[in-house]
Parts: sequence; C-alpha cells; structure tokens
Amino acid sequence: MPQPITATNDFVVKFANVNGSGSASANGLFARSILRMGIPIASRNIFPSNIQGLPTWFEVRVSEAGQMGRRGGVDMMVAMNPQTWDRDVAEIEPGGYLFYDSTRPMPKSRFRDDITVIGVPLTEITNAAYSDPRQRQLFKNIVYLGALSALLDMEVEAVQQAIAAQFKGKEKLVPANFAALEKGRAWAQENLACPIGLTLKRADAVGDRIFVEGNAAAALGAVYGGATVCAWYPITPSTSLAEAFEKYCGKLRKDPATGAKRYAIVQAEDELASIGMVIGASWNGARAFTATSGPGISLMQEFVGLAYFAEIPAVIFDVQRAGPSTGMPTRTQQSDLLSAAYASHGDTKHVLLLPEDPTECFEFGATAFDLADRLQTPIFVMLDLDIGMNDWLCEPFKWDPNRRMDRGKVLDAAALDEAKTFGRYLDVDGDGIPYRTWPGTHPEKGAFFTRGTSRDRYARYTEEGAPYVDNMERLLKKFGTAKSIVPRPVMIPARQPARDGVIFYGSSSAAMREALAALEADGIQLDAMRIRAFPFHQDVADFVAAHERVFVVEQNRDAQLRTLLVNEEQIDPARLVPVLHFDGTPITARFIHAAIANRAAAANILPFRKATP
Repeated sequence: MPQPITATNDFVVKFANVNGSGSASANGLFARSILRMGIPIASRNIFPSNIQGLPTWFEVRVSEAGQMGRRGGVDMMVAMNPQTWDRDVAEIEPGGYLFYDSTRPMPKSRFRDDITVIGVPLTEITNAAYSDPRQRQLFKNIVYLGALSALLDMEVEAVQQAIAAQFKGKEKLVPANFAALEKGRAWAQENLACPIGLTLKRADAVGDRIFVEGNAAAALGAVYGGATVCAWYPITPSTSLAEAFEKYCGKLRKDPATGAKRYAIVQAEDELASIGMVIGASWNGARAFTATSGPGISLMQEFVGLAYFAEIPAVIFDVQRAGPSTGMPTRTQQSDLLSAAYASHGDTKHVLLLPEDPTECFEFGATAFDLADRLQTPIFVMLDLDIGMNDWLCEPFKWDPNRRMDRGKVLDAAALDEAKTFGRYLDVDGDGIPYRTWPGTHPEKGAFFTRGTSRDRYARYTEEGAPYVDNMERLLKKFGTAKSIVPRPVMIPARQPARDGVIFYGSSSAAMREALAALEADGIQLDAMRIRAFPFHQDVADFVAAHERVFVVEQNRDAQLRTLLVNEEQIDPARLVPVLHFDGTPITARFIHAAIANRAAAANILPFRKATP
C-alpha cells in the first residue's frame, strides 16, 4: 500500500456535489480562504446545464508555485454525491484521501485499499443542530468546510474573513455560519488525527494579483474600450458578460450631474436581432457589441456577412462551449474557431482575438473596439467557458489614462468639404481600408445608407464582375493589413536548441506552461509559441518554418487551429501534429505532457545539440 501523500501548499482537492444543494457557496469559500492565506489557487467549476439534481464538481488546485492550469488527478476527494461515488473514488491518486459523510455505514467494498478514508457524520451533526430541512442542507456544506479547515490546518481566521466578505450587507447571517463552521472544525479536531498529510501554510505568493472571471474582465474591457451599446440574447456561458457590462455601466456610464444613463443595453428577441442592432448602432458611430456562444454564432451568420461586406465595425464576444447543436452547454471547448473565422456565406475572413486569461480578456475586450473601427469589420473575441465562467488568479488590469480611442479613417464635415471626391470603398492609402463617414456628418456629402449588394468604389450599385473582383481583392488586402496590427504571438524558447516546437492558444496556456516544464524534465526540448490572434502574424509562419515538426495543442475534435494554419499559411499538414482534448473539461498539464511525450518518443525527438554530430 502506498504511503499517504504528504504535501504543503501543492495539491488538488475536488468536491463532488449535487447541483442545487448550495454547495457552490461553501466550495467557493474554501478557495477564497486559501487565497487569504497568501497561497495561489486555481478553481474550476464543472456543472450540468439543468437547474438541480445532476452531479456537479468543483476542483481547487493549490499551488504555491503559481500553476494556474489543471494538473490532472485528485489528492483529496470530498465525495458528497452517492450517484457519482464510484467514479469519484476512482479518480483519487494512490495515497490520496477520501472525505465523505459517514452518517450511514458503507461496505468496505465501496472504498479503496490504497487511499486514506476520512468519515465525518455530517448529516448527523446538522440534524442534531438544525430542524429546518433547508438549513440542514445549507449548513451541512459549512460543517464540512469546518472539518476540512482542521484536516488541512487551514487558518480559521481566513475562513471567517471569507464568510464575512461573502455575506457583506447580510451581516445577520454571519454568526450562524461561524457556528456551523466551528461545529465541523471541533468534531474533526476531537475525533480525527489533524492535520493530515495535505497541509496549508501561510505564504506570500499571491502578491497583488486579482481573482476574477473572464466574462467580467471582458465586460470591463468593453467599458474602457468605449462601448456604449450592448445587444444580446441570453445563452450559456456568455450571459454573465452582458450582465457584468450592465453592472459596470451603472457605475461608470452615468452622467455625473444628472444621473442619466449614457449607454443602451437591449435584450433582443434572438441572436439574429442582437447582431442586427449592433451593426445598426455601429453604422451610426456607436461602439457596440454582442456576447454569445456557438449556437448564436450560427444564427448571426447572415448579418455578420453584411458587416464584413458593407465594412461596418462590430465586436462579438464568443464564449465557446461544447457543440455541435446544443452539445454540452456548460462544458468548455475551443470549437468555434472555423465558424467564427469564416462566418457567413461566400468568401469571408474575420479577425479573431484569443485571450489566455481574464487579464487579456480585459485588454482584448478594449482593443477589439479599436481594431473594429480601424479595420471597419467585425472582430471576434474568442473566450471559452473555462476562462469566462471560472475565477482566475491573474495580473491586475492596466490602463493608460492617456490612451485615446482609435476611430480609424473617419472623415468629418470639414474634410468632406475639402475633398474633391469621396469614395466609400476607395483604397486611398494602399492598405485596403477606405475612408468612411458617420451618417449626418455633412448635409450633402458622405454616406447615409449602405447595402449588402455589390457596388463599385463609390458605393454605386453594380453587379458587374470587374468592380466585384476589385472590391473582394481590396477586402483581402485589408485582411493582410490586419496581420501587422493584431496582437503578436508570444514566444517561449526552449532552454536548449530544439528541432521541434509547439503552438497553443487561449485557456490551454496555463496547463501548457506546466507541461513544457515536465517535458523538459524528460529531456524533450520544445520551442513554444502562444498565438493571440488570427490572421496570423508573420512570426507564426516563421516559427513553423524553423522547426521540423510542430505540435498544435487545442481543445476541439477537428484540429481547427491546425486547419487555419494549413489553409492560411500553406503549411504541409504532415508537419503539424495535432494534440486534441475535447471531453468538455479544461485541458490538463498531464494530458498535454503524456500526448506529446508519447509522440515525441515515437518520433525519437531529441534536443538539437544531441541530434547532430
């Protein structure tokens, strides 16, 4: 039998609960209490799409070293759901710990011989203290939080501070929660050997980092980016982005003198209407956006094509989930890349921004509006459920107070008066981007209306082939201009010269960095590149050309980023090795490490210096 795992500030605790049981509050308190001890954590909420009754999990990665991705494996399972018991117990690492409600005896066959079993009679404790059924359920969660605080040697003051913060404005509830916490803690201290091998020790590793979800960060970025219009239709997992935008606008978008709202938020009847409203607002000079997920992107296709062809700015936050169809609405994937990159019928190409965490969600959330105005085209900000709906410990948001909005090539009335001619679709500067006006800028000149049909450089309707080709080639030139102004990829060179590389993006980044360290420890040297935008900067093609083989890590079945690389950069598909994870859970460092190590061994990949005479 393996020895019990011993670790301080470096382990994984997973809670298995039933949706609707009130456990999410207690589990969140557990995570935030550890943060208050100065220990970094990464939490992941894995929940069903129904209201209540189905299994839900909450995983907390404790890592003083600051690893923010999922590691893989569980050191302690808090098993509160009989329906998933066998699956949950099987997930525990050899030498790990099983925490469960021991009010009812369980046969030995339901346990494992290679783990430490910790039983606490939670139902018995709460039934003795509370008579109301709902109170029993809710306080049962706080009781197990108290028991865990003793078992893991957690500072009770940190837990109390987290409880007080959670019930701010509802202070009458605080004493009752403190009492439930103490019941669990006292029982564990009196009846169990505390602490166990997994312990928490106060550290100073959190620093000035913040704990925030990506949807809220993107919404705040939209406010700072100048957005005043949001039209949206509720869909998981993007709803909280629009709700956060409304909250921030209530604080930051009101006239200080009159209190009048200086923003418009419209819940449309569907996704098609929402993107139509965004395009209308943008055509009239507002900075406007919508927030949606994969099914919404499918419904928006025709209007997105109008914005592309008529060259109207728009920002679309796509918080990706598992598809196709309804798929798994509360599971994460990176599966909308192709549908967003080529959204609509005909020859279309759209700019995609690929943030890795809430800090970049804020940054890209603001930058998207500058890019949309400058390029006069829709911009997709590609979050996913893991980034959007989970809290991440990340760097504080930064904003230059001297930064000004880049509205791009917009002519005012004076410029129109001075101009000898105005061609709405005329490429004056050779970058593919024409000049535009806002309706009503000038009583006689400029653009007042637009259309989705073919036209010449002066916006005159025509279906002749030559003007259509001229316009389509100019749009392609504009897309080429975008390559130099979208966020540049980030390079992570290997410590030794490497023959092979790896490309990744988005929420895979945290797990990827940990996997790179593990691969290096195995003697596998890989240069790494994190892609942050499409179209791809020239650095991407140069990176692939500099390596014999490049692994492409992504969270979808069909290797969508790899497809974009092949299509847009004319790369030999044989040189791009897909590493694909698409079960709906966030990718883990162990998965990446195993997938690349196995293929590297098969390909006999060595550090460059060892492979050459």
